[in-house]
Amino acid sequence: MPETASRTSTTANSRPCEQISFPSALRLKPAATPSALPHRVDSRIGVGLAGGFYPAPHRYELYLSRSCPHSLRIAITLGLLGLKDSVATTLLTDPARTPDAFASLRRAYEATEHHFDGPLTAPALCDRWSGRIVSNHTPDILRDLAGLLSGHTTTCPSTLWPSSLTADIEALRDLLDRDVVPSARPSELAAALDLLDCQLIARPYVLGDSLTAADVDVWVALTGLGGPEVLRSQPRLLDYVRRLGDHPAFRHGSDAASDA
Repeated sequence: MPETASRTSTTANSRPCEQISFPSALRLKPAATPSALPHRVDSRIGVGLAGGFYPAPHRYELYLSRSCPHSLRIAITLGLLGLKDSVATTLLTDPARTPDAFASLRRAYEATEHHFDGPLTAPALCDRWSGRIVSNHTPDILRDLAGLLSGHTTTCPSTLWPSSLTADIEALRDLLDRDVVPSARPSELAAALDLLDCQLIARPYVLGDSLTAADVDVWVALTGLGGPEVLRSQPRLLDYVRRLGDHPAFRHGSDAASDA
């Protein structure tokens, strides 16, 4: 991909649309540093006795929050990796409707932090053997799902997270979290949508010919903007959203992270 790209919307005087390098594009405007997550837990799935957490079928449980884009990313990823039967999921709606789920999550936080009195943050990956939270940091959870929990290692990476595309996947996620959100300024949103539209000129997925974690992030971000009218000036993006929405992992993941 070319080394540089403009992040401005296409105009009559702009150069032709071309595929871009996301790390290079993002250097034009650094992503804002996110605020620290209250009571963040950021252990990782390791090997051997690393942190006490190592991959094993049916050992882990995910707490997902209804209508949460981070939870939706995780639910779709579980389906794509074939982990739905080996990693349990519990959906949190509100305390009145799912009191047992909230009580279970609170016990996990209390087992992780003595005298815990903070908010019950989800998504959260829980170790069922010890009853403790492994992580409530979504990027780490996604990397662990695509890594050791799905049987992949650095020498045999998951097709969802190929090592050659790691920088692009992470830079694209920064772009989405900053500019492809309902609260983004219209000019920034339009520029980001133009960038994504350009990525689909000659290939079916945003980073190439194969579906990766980047497509999960993009699809969740685009569907979170509202109805199809948001993408009326980007027919490639609209077709992309509809095409991925027909994929069983995306369709079932959406059901798993909603009231459906």
